[in-house]
Amino acid sequence: MPAVPAQPQTGPGWALVTGATAGIGAAFARRFAADGRHLVLVARDARRLTDTAAELSERHGVSVRTIPADLSTDAGCEVVERRLADVVEPIEVLVNNAGISLARSFLKSTVDDEARLLRLNVHAVMRLTQAVLPAMTERGSGAVINVSSVAGFGAVMPGSTYSASKAWVTNFSESVGQATRRFGVRVMVLCPGYVRTEFHQRAGINTSKMPDWLWLSADDVVAEALRDLRKGKLVSVPDWKYKAAVFGLRHAPRGLLRTVAGDTRGRIGRDER
Repeated sequence: MPAVPAQPQTGPGWALVTGATAGIGAAFARRFAADGRHLVLVARDARRLTDTAAELSERHGVSVRTIPADLSTDAGCEVVERRLADVVEPIEVLVNNAGISLARSFLKSTVDDEARLLRLNVHAVMRLTQAVLPAMTERGSGAVINVSSVAGFGAVMPGSTYSASKAWVTNFSESVGQATRRFGVRVMVLCPGYVRTEFHQRAGINTSKMPDWLWLSADDVVAEALRDLRKGKLVSVPDWKYKAAVFGLRHAPRGLLRTVAGDTRGRIGRDER
Protein backbone atom coordinates (compact mmCIF):
# COMPACT_ATOMS: atom_id res chain seq x y z
CA MET A 1 0.00 0.00 0.00
CA PRO A 2 1.41 3.46 -0.88
CA ALA A 3 2.73 5.45 2.08
CA VAL A 4 0.65 8.38 3.31
CA PRO A 5 2.51 11.65 2.66
CA ALA A 6 4.09 12.87 5.88
CA GLN A 7 3.36 16.34 7.16
CA PRO A 8 6.38 18.64 6.72
CA GLN A 9 7.94 19.26 10.11
CA THR A 10 8.08 22.73 11.61
CA GLY A 11 10.20 21.81 14.63
CA PRO A 12 13.93 21.14 14.90
CA GLY A 13 15.55 19.69 11.81
CA TRP A 14 17.66 20.92 8.91
CA ALA A 15 16.57 23.04 5.94
CA LEU A 16 18.82 24.04 3.05
CA VAL A 17 18.00 27.23 1.15
CA THR A 18 19.77 28.42 -1.99
CA GLY A 19 19.91 32.11 -2.78
CA ALA A 20 19.48 32.66 0.94
CA THR A 21 20.83 36.16 1.55
CA ALA A 22 18.02 38.29 0.07
CA GLY A 23 14.45 38.27 -1.15
CA ILE A 24 12.44 35.06 -1.09
CA GLY A 25 15.42 32.97 -0.03
CA ALA A 26 16.08 35.18 2.98
CA ALA A 27 12.38 35.10 3.86
CA PHE A 28 12.42 31.30 3.87
CA ALA A 29 15.52 31.34 6.08
CA ARG A 30 13.89 33.73 8.55
CA ARG A 31 10.72 31.67 8.71
CA PHE A 32 12.53 28.35 9.19
CA ALA A 33 14.76 29.82 11.90
CA ALA A 34 11.73 31.25 13.72
CA ASP A 35 10.16 27.77 13.56
CA GLY A 36 13.27 26.29 15.18
CA ARG A 37 14.83 24.70 12.13
CA HIS A 38 18.60 24.53 11.75
CA LEU A 39 19.80 25.98 8.47
CA VAL A 40 22.28 25.49 5.68
CA LEU A 41 22.41 28.69 3.64
CA VAL A 42 23.81 28.77 0.10
CA ALA A 43 24.72 31.87 -1.92
CA ARG A 44 27.63 33.33 -3.85
CA ASP A 45 28.48 36.17 -1.47
CA ALA A 46 30.41 34.67 1.47
CA ARG A 47 30.34 37.86 3.53
CA ARG A 48 26.57 38.27 3.26
CA LEU A 49 26.16 34.61 4.11
CA THR A 50 28.23 35.02 7.26
CA ASP A 51 26.28 38.10 8.34
CA THR A 52 22.93 36.44 7.67
CA ALA A 53 23.93 33.29 9.52
CA ALA A 54 25.12 35.22 12.57
CA GLU A 55 21.91 37.25 12.74
CA LEU A 56 19.60 34.24 12.48
CA SER A 57 21.59 32.15 14.94
CA GLU A 58 21.70 34.92 17.54
CA ARG A 59 18.04 35.83 17.18
CA HIS A 60 16.54 32.34 17.10
CA GLY A 61 19.13 30.11 18.77
CA VAL A 62 19.43 27.71 15.83
CA SER A 63 22.52 26.30 14.15
CA VAL A 64 23.24 28.02 10.85
CA ARG A 65 25.91 26.82 8.44
CA THR A 66 26.92 28.41 5.19
CA ILE A 67 28.11 27.19 1.79
CA PRO A 68 29.47 29.91 -0.51
CA ALA A 69 28.82 28.50 -3.98
CA ASP A 70 28.01 29.58 -7.53
CA LEU A 71 25.34 27.11 -8.59
CA SER A 72 25.80 27.98 -12.25
CA THR A 73 29.04 25.93 -12.07
CA ASP A 74 29.61 22.21 -11.65
CA ALA A 75 31.88 22.84 -8.67
CA GLY A 76 29.23 24.91 -6.93
CA CYS A 77 26.58 22.25 -7.42
CA GLU A 78 28.87 19.46 -6.30
CA VAL A 79 29.64 20.96 -2.89
CA VAL A 80 25.93 21.45 -2.18
CA GLU A 81 25.09 17.95 -3.46
CA ARG A 82 27.52 16.47 -0.93
CA ARG A 83 25.71 18.25 1.90
CA LEU A 84 22.32 17.14 0.63
CA ALA A 85 23.46 13.52 0.65
CA ASP A 86 24.52 13.66 4.32
CA VAL A 87 22.52 11.13 6.35
CA VAL A 88 23.97 12.13 9.73
CA GLU A 89 22.30 15.56 9.68
CA PRO A 90 19.68 14.99 6.98
CA ILE A 91 18.12 17.86 5.10
CA GLU A 92 14.37 17.70 5.71
CA VAL A 93 13.43 20.69 3.54
CA LEU A 94 15.24 21.88 0.41
CA VAL A 95 14.35 25.23 -1.13
CA ASN A 96 15.75 25.72 -4.63
CA ASN A 97 15.44 29.47 -4.85
CA ALA A 98 18.52 30.79 -6.66
CA GLY A 99 17.93 32.04 -10.19
CA ILE A 100 18.55 34.87 -12.63
CA SER A 101 16.97 36.77 -15.48
CA LEU A 102 18.66 38.76 -18.25
CA ALA A 103 17.82 42.38 -19.04
CA ARG A 104 18.01 41.82 -22.78
CA SER A 105 16.22 40.01 -25.58
CA PHE A 106 17.51 36.66 -26.80
CA LEU A 107 18.21 38.45 -30.10
CA LYS A 108 20.81 40.59 -28.32
CA SER A 109 22.06 38.01 -25.83
CA THR A 110 25.11 35.77 -25.89
CA VAL A 111 25.53 32.03 -25.70
CA ASP A 112 27.52 32.36 -22.47
CA ASP A 113 24.83 34.42 -20.72
CA GLU A 114 22.02 32.16 -21.89
CA ALA A 115 23.97 29.06 -20.83
CA ARG A 116 24.53 30.53 -17.36
CA LEU A 117 20.80 31.24 -17.02
CA LEU A 118 19.98 27.65 -17.93
CA ARG A 119 22.65 26.22 -15.64
CA LEU A 120 21.31 28.16 -12.65
CA ASN A 121 17.56 28.20 -13.33
CA VAL A 122 17.27 24.66 -14.70
CA HIS A 123 20.36 22.50 -14.29
CA ALA A 124 21.04 23.38 -10.64
CA VAL A 125 17.39 22.80 -9.69
CA MET A 126 17.48 19.37 -11.30
CA ARG A 127 20.80 18.40 -9.72
CA LEU A 128 19.99 19.47 -6.17
CA THR A 129 16.52 17.94 -6.28
CA GLN A 130 17.96 14.67 -7.47
CA ALA A 131 20.70 14.80 -4.83
CA VAL A 132 18.29 15.13 -1.89
CA LEU A 133 15.47 12.78 -2.93
CA PRO A 134 17.19 9.40 -2.31
CA ALA A 135 17.61 10.08 1.43
CA MET A 136 14.11 11.58 1.70
CA THR A 137 12.39 8.67 -0.03
CA GLU A 138 14.42 6.17 1.97
CA ARG A 139 13.24 7.57 5.32
CA GLY A 140 9.76 8.40 4.02
CA SER A 141 9.69 12.12 4.80
CA GLY A 142 10.90 15.45 3.48
CA ALA A 143 9.94 18.32 1.23
CA VAL A 144 11.39 20.16 -1.75
CA ILE A 145 10.19 23.62 -2.77
CA ASN A 146 11.34 24.79 -6.19
CA VAL A 147 10.82 28.50 -6.74
CA SER A 148 9.49 29.23 -10.22
CA SER A 149 7.38 32.19 -11.41
CA VAL A 150 3.98 33.11 -12.78
CA ALA A 151 5.95 33.96 -15.92
CA GLY A 152 6.45 30.24 -16.49
CA PHE A 153 2.80 29.76 -17.44
CA GLY A 154 3.08 31.67 -20.71
CA ALA A 155 5.36 33.51 -23.14
CA VAL A 156 4.61 36.86 -21.50
CA MET A 157 8.09 38.35 -21.86
CA PRO A 158 8.79 38.49 -25.62
CA GLY A 159 12.42 37.75 -26.39
CA SER A 160 13.23 36.60 -22.87
CA THR A 161 14.24 33.03 -22.04
CA TYR A 162 13.51 33.52 -18.32
CA SER A 163 9.89 32.42 -18.66
CA ALA A 164 10.95 29.34 -20.65
CA SER A 165 13.32 28.31 -17.86
CA LYS A 166 10.55 28.75 -15.29
CA ALA A 167 8.14 26.71 -17.39
CA TRP A 168 10.65 23.86 -17.07
CA VAL A 169 10.88 24.28 -13.28
CA THR A 170 7.09 24.21 -12.93
CA ASN A 171 6.58 21.17 -15.15
CA PHE A 172 9.53 19.32 -13.61
CA SER A 173 8.34 19.93 -10.06
CA GLU A 174 4.75 18.85 -10.76
CA SER A 175 5.97 15.67 -12.41
CA VAL A 176 8.47 14.73 -9.70
CA GLY A 177 5.96 15.67 -6.99
CA GLN A 178 3.49 13.14 -8.34
CA ALA A 179 6.17 10.44 -8.28
CA THR A 180 7.34 11.11 -4.70
CA ARG A 181 3.93 11.25 -3.00
CA ARG A 182 3.83 7.50 -2.41
CA PHE A 183 7.13 7.73 -0.52
CA GLY A 184 5.84 10.39 1.87
CA VAL A 185 7.92 13.12 0.20
CA ARG A 186 6.45 16.34 -1.12
CA VAL A 187 7.79 18.32 -4.06
CA MET A 188 6.02 21.63 -4.67
CA VAL A 189 6.66 24.45 -7.09
CA LEU A 190 6.20 28.02 -5.84
CA CYS A 191 5.13 30.47 -8.57
CA PRO A 192 5.13 34.03 -7.24
CA GLY A 193 4.33 37.12 -9.20
CA TYR A 194 5.98 40.48 -8.69
CA VAL A 195 7.92 40.37 -5.39
CA ARG A 196 9.95 43.14 -3.77
CA THR A 197 13.48 41.72 -3.89
CA GLU A 198 16.88 42.53 -5.39
CA PHE A 199 16.10 40.44 -8.46
CA HIS A 200 15.27 43.21 -10.88
CA GLN A 201 18.03 45.57 -9.77
CA ARG A 202 20.62 42.82 -10.22
CA ALA A 203 19.26 42.00 -13.65
CA GLY A 204 19.23 45.68 -14.64
CA ILE A 205 15.45 45.70 -15.09
CA ASN A 206 13.66 49.04 -14.61
CA THR A 207 10.56 48.60 -12.45
CA SER A 208 9.91 52.25 -11.62
CA LYS A 209 6.64 52.36 -13.59
CA MET A 210 5.09 49.29 -12.00
CA PRO A 211 2.02 50.07 -9.81
CA ASP A 212 2.25 49.32 -6.10
CA TRP A 213 -0.72 46.94 -6.14
CA LEU A 214 1.23 44.40 -8.20
CA TRP A 215 3.91 43.97 -5.55
CA LEU A 216 3.98 41.13 -3.03
CA SER A 217 6.15 40.89 0.08
CA ALA A 218 8.61 38.02 0.29
CA ASP A 219 7.42 37.11 3.80
CA ASP A 220 3.80 36.84 2.63
CA VAL A 221 4.85 34.69 -0.33
CA VAL A 222 6.73 32.31 1.98
CA ALA A 223 3.86 32.10 4.47
CA GLU A 224 1.39 31.14 1.74
CA ALA A 225 3.85 28.69 0.20
CA LEU A 226 4.26 26.82 3.49
CA ARG A 227 0.48 26.72 3.98
CA ASP A 228 0.11 25.20 0.52
CA LEU A 229 2.89 22.70 1.27
CA ARG A 230 1.04 21.54 4.39
CA LYS A 231 -2.10 21.11 2.27
CA GLY A 232 -0.20 18.84 -0.11
CA LYS A 233 -0.45 21.13 -3.14
CA LEU A 234 1.87 20.55 -6.06
CA VAL A 235 1.68 24.16 -7.26
CA SER A 236 1.54 27.26 -5.06
CA VAL A 237 0.57 30.62 -6.59
CA PRO A 238 0.44 33.27 -3.84
CA ASP A 239 -2.20 36.01 -3.90
CA TRP A 240 -5.57 36.08 -5.65
CA LYS A 241 -4.49 38.46 -8.43
CA TYR A 242 -1.73 36.12 -9.56
CA LYS A 243 -4.04 33.11 -9.28
CA ALA A 244 -6.31 34.97 -11.70
CA ALA A 245 -3.35 35.75 -13.95
CA VAL A 246 -2.34 32.09 -14.05
CA PHE A 247 -5.91 31.08 -14.94
CA GLY A 248 -5.81 33.51 -17.84
CA LEU A 249 -2.40 32.32 -19.00
CA ARG A 250 -3.55 28.70 -18.93
CA HIS A 251 -6.92 29.14 -20.62
CA ALA A 252 -6.92 32.28 -22.78
CA PRO A 253 -6.42 31.80 -26.54
CA ARG A 254 -2.76 32.07 -27.49
CA GLY A 255 -3.51 34.74 -30.05
CA LEU A 256 -5.13 36.93 -27.39
CA LEU A 257 -2.18 36.45 -25.06
CA ARG A 258 0.26 37.50 -27.76
CA THR A 259 -1.83 40.59 -28.44
CA VAL A 260 -2.01 41.80 -24.85
CA ALA A 261 1.35 40.59 -23.54
CA GLY A 262 3.61 43.15 -25.17
CA ASP A 263 7.04 43.41 -23.63
CA THR A 264 6.35 42.73 -19.98
CA ARG A 265 9.99 42.28 -19.06
CA GLY A 266 10.37 42.96 -15.35
CA ARG A 267 6.69 42.60 -14.47
CA ILE A 268 7.06 39.11 -13.10
CA GLY A 269 10.11 37.86 -11.26
CA ARG A 270 11.85 36.98 -8.03
CA ASP A 271 15.14 37.29 -6.30
CA GLU A 272 18.52 36.03 -7.50
CA ARG A 273 20.84 35.62 -4.62
